[in-house]
Amino acid sequence: MSTTQSERLRELLEPLVSSQGLDLEEIAVDSVGRKRVLRVVVDSDTGADLDRIADVSRALSAKLDETNVMGDGAYDLEVGTPGAERELTEHRHYVRAVDRLVKFQLAEGGELVARILTVDEDGVDLEVPGVKGRKATTRRLAFGDIAKARVQVEFSRKDKKDMKEEEEA
Repeated sequence: MSTTQSERLRELLEPLVSSQGLDLEEIAVDSVGRKRVLRVVVDSDTGADLDRIADVSRALSAKLDETNVMGDGAYDLEVGTPGAERELTEHRHYVRAVDRLVKFQLAEGGELVARILTVDEDGVDLEVPGVKGRKATTRRLAFGDIAKARVQVEFSRKDKKDMKEEEEA
């Protein structure tokens, strides 16, 4: 997708997405055989349920139909959320990942897997899991020390409510 098409699409679609209480995270146009697919990724601090996705999809489809920003060729519109293993690239992404396990590629080299405890303007406070029976430790990472960060999927993690119920039993 050319930069100018990407910019035109963002200028056209971002106000509509914002009016639905969502953030426009990504726009991509891909060719799949003879067909083009416009993928729009949206999110918010409270998440985006299926009803919100459907509402924004209808609004975007109507706006795209009344303009020629995609040209004359046929295309499919896909609207979705970032997914479970999203890459954290914006401050708001880190805020939304509080209490999640994240794999950090460090600017100095190496990597770290830790849970985000808090986020401020300068960086993140982390809980680094203990190894071989050791207790977890805390660590501070400035945003400048992070080369890349990606949320990790956890299948067996108990949430705080489950842990509290076990303690009371």
